[in-house]
Amino acid sequence: MAVLAIMLSGNTAFAGGILTNTNQNIAFNRNMARDGIIGIDGVYSNPAGVVFMDNGFHLSFNWQAAFQTRTILTTNPDFALGMNNDGATTKKFKGVANVPVIPSLQAAYNTGRWSLQTNIAITGGGGKCEFDQGIGSFESAMGAITHMLQPLGTTGYDADCFMSGKQYYIGFTLGAAYKLTDNLSIYGGARLLYGSASYKARMNNLIVNTEAGAVPFGTFLDNANTRIAGGIAQYAAGISQLEAGIAQYKAAGVPVPEELTTKLATAQAAKAQLEGTQKSLQTLETYREGVSMMSDQSGLGIAPIIGLDYKVGAFNFGAKYEFKTRMRMKNNSTVKEAHQIEAINKYRDGSSIPEDQPALLTIGGQWSVTPNVRLMAGYHQFFDKSAHWYNHDEQKLDGNTWEYNAGAEWDVNDKLLVSAGFQKTNYGLSDEYMNDMSFVVSSYTYGLGFRYKISDMVKVNVAYFQTNYDTYKQDVTPTATNATTHNDFTRTNRVLGVGVDLTF
Repeated sequence: MAVLAIMLSGNTAFAGGILTNTNQNIAFNRNMARDGIIGIDGVYSNPAGVVFMDNGFHLSFNWQAAFQTRTILTTNPDFALGMNNDGATTKKFKGVANVPVIPSLQAAYNTGRWSLQTNIAITGGGGKCEFDQGIGSFESAMGAITHMLQPLGTTGYDADCFMSGKQYYIGFTLGAAYKLTDNLSIYGGARLLYGSASYKARMNNLIVNTEAGAVPFGTFLDNANTRIAGGIAQYAAGISQLEAGIAQYKAAGVPVPEELTTKLATAQAAKAQLEGTQKSLQTLETYREGVSMMSDQSGLGIAPIIGLDYKVGAFNFGAKYEFKTRMRMKNNSTVKEAHQIEAINKYRDGSSIPEDQPALLTIGGQWSVTPNVRLMAGYHQFFDKSAHWYNHDEQKLDGNTWEYNAGAEWDVNDKLLVSAGFQKTNYGLSDEYMNDMSFVVSSYTYGLGFRYKISDMVKVNVAYFQTNYDTYKQDVTPTATNATTHNDFTRTNRVLGVGVDLTF
């Protein structure tokens, strides 16, 4: 007997690839097309271009607040057995991830042809997501169990479910840009990535409804095992009597009556069926007291980064390549031994699981249409399928993630700059890759905001961006009951940010 597995992941990336955040500066929030710009936020988006800023120290302090929801509309025929579902086969499961503080820092010191730079930011994850009523695959597991036990008298189920996941991938980047000519520069650096994650899940207080009323699942198993053991014993005794009678006929050389052989075959078949049911119940012992898990993960990785910037007339072009970050997250978990539910083995205590951050190529340009107006555009390619994730989930993707963006800036006057931009993100998703424990959905993001110059040394950035997500529709057939489950996945995301740029 197979039961739909439980697994967790807490990816809460706000913008960018599956495991990569690209919103690391407020300037990005108001205009996503930053891959070919020259500015202090270029320490992340176009590091080779930062060397063309004035000599001296440049600092950017940023604060963001993100508000997310994840919604899965799940349809499963077994939900009709839920004691509190009123016969409905479709349920909505909603997770909330509000992150009030997402800080980042970009700094550069320019001198002559050199620019020394550092960036500290949350480059992946960034928050905690909670499903206070669990998710569809949790309830589907209990529904499947009840469905399969209907021959033993189950008519319904109930359970308390909860899931939460939290991830923070903090990047520490050091690098330097060098001005080869007045129009061409290069960059080289490296990012140290520290990953920290925590996961909690539970499905407890399991109840099954029977003709005798609602009983705890453990009590039901005890009663069922007692009845089945008694039935097996009765059949065994009857089989022994029938075999003894048949033996007497054979010893006397008299033909065995067909009635006896038929009764023996019927009794043996019934006994074998009960023994099969007994073994099936043994596989459900995992669920006797419900299922719960807590796991903390941590890991380190490092990856080189290279960049190029070229200026020609009113145009500036930038490119950056971040190599794949090899990450292995070590578990400190309540899962001490190999588990019957295979997916939970991802969190087995002491194990290290692969969680690479994919390589990323960005290309962008900026056109100064007039001294006061600039247009930008860019392209991102995340090499997801070349990364290594647990159970090679990357191989389940239909393709890599790609993004394109565009935006504009206008210097209204000497103090005020306004800008806006958009970004289209497309993930190479497939039904096999998607699951309700951790999912992404292709999206369209737009942002707007302003920068105000308080003085030649101090500038303030304020921005808002919002992501509008597609709905991904998925059909899966659990092996336990062959009941087709349909999931509609979607999300919401809103981010408000304030930053201060200093020059001295």
